[in-house]
Amino acid sequence: MADPLSPAISDRICRHMNEDHAEAVALYARVFAQLASVESAQMLAIDPDGMDLQAVVEGTPQTVRVAFDHPLQDSEDAHQTLIAMVKQARTRIS
Repeated sequence: MADPLSPAISDRICRHMNEDHAEAVALYARVFAQLASVESAQMLAIDPDGMDLQAVVEGTPQTVRVAFDHPLQDSEDAHQTLIAMVKQARTRIS
């Protein structure tokens, strides 16, 4: 059974995304926050409605919010949604 999106689960997801999927996080910022010149990005938090990212653009960090297309139900929904979003983002930049 999947875990609800508590602050502890948010921290776990963010740590995993930042450590193992940094390119995907930068892609979320580039495509969904429309920051064309993203050098790097980190996921700061995730909740049912969206994710907060800190993106570095031309050497300057800025915090952005990326909304989801539906309220997330739990950690499994977050997992599937993040995968779908990175696939969607890749099609938009190719």
